[in-house]
Amino acid sequence: MVSDCSTTKIAQVVREYEGVRRKHAIGEMVKALRIDAPHVVASFGEDAAVIEHNGEALLLAADGIWSRLMEADPYWAGYCSVLVNVHDIAAMGGKPIAMVDVFSMPKNTHIHEQVVKGMHDASAQFGVPIVGGHLHPDAPYSVIDVSILGSARLDSVIYSNTAQEGDCIIAAIDLVGRVHPSCALNWDSVTMKSAAQVRAQIALLEEIGRDHLVTAGKDISNPGLIGTIGMLLEVSGKGAELDLGRVPKPDLAANHMTFEQWVKMYPGMGFVLTARLEHVNELVRRFAAVGMTAQAIGTVDTTRRLRIRYDGNEAEVFDFAENGITCLSPDEASCRPQ
Repeated sequence: MVSDCSTTKIAQVVREYEGVRRKHAIGEMVKALRIDAPHVVASFGEDAAVIEHNGEALLLAADGIWSRLMEADPYWAGYCSVLVNVHDIAAMGGKPIAMVDVFSMPKNTHIHEQVVKGMHDASAQFGVPIVGGHLHPDAPYSVIDVSILGSARLDSVIYSNTAQEGDCIIAAIDLVGRVHPSCALNWDSVTMKSAAQVRAQIALLEEIGRDHLVTAGKDISNPGLIGTIGMLLEVSGKGAELDLGRVPKPDLAANHMTFEQWVKMYPGMGFVLTARLEHVNELVRRFAAVGMTAQAIGTVDTTRRLRIRYDGNEAEVFDFAENGITCLSPDEASCRPQ
């Protein structure tokens, strides 16, 4: 339950969360890297780049794992290095094809054995092979980075920057899981599931994109549920109001969790989507069919502010015209990091 007076506190928690704050450097880096290319349909600001190739869309993404997770649980870090990349392709409405990795590790350590085992198990479970990469066998630190290739029909890609005024915001999360014992802000809903279950959840996003049921979407990543919605709204040049009472959540008390922790969680399977009202019930039905709970939790507007409310109490989380998360909004000139 969200306490009656906690909206201001939750807004502050989200703004100050490291998973949000570590995104602030993206905008400046993108300005230094961006090169226009006619075959690149979409790039920075999306979960995966979209590259037109022979009339189809190639999806290309890369992700790395926080060093603190590598130190806490190398197996889970290896598993997550695959999981987060598969999420990125799924969030774009695509089918994951294959991955390559860059693994850096110090000499005389056994950490790499557990990392590789985690990568292998996730690769086998999701049916996405690791086909190459690069090894730094004498690095002074342990880091794993993975890049993934996926594909989609060009007219079926789900973008982050296409949310429209009046869209419903839908949170879809697999609530059947646990707080991972090695990371208090990871909700593990995948390691205990069959390959068929997790593959069906990933394939659903491809189906949703093909059937044009959503206007925009992202996977819930390190910034958590509210932070991820903020990134989607920022690149769409929009705002929204969220009803915290409608956020899908497990039994928080049974999992020794507060609501503030829940909205910062990285879920084993979770996405935020925007859709027209007439498609909401069908989306809820389809997610339920693969074991995920979907709920409309807010509405997109043109304010360029993200606000939260609960039981008559309201608070502003982000004002994208003044302070951005990634500074990848349509109006970059007015963006200052939080």
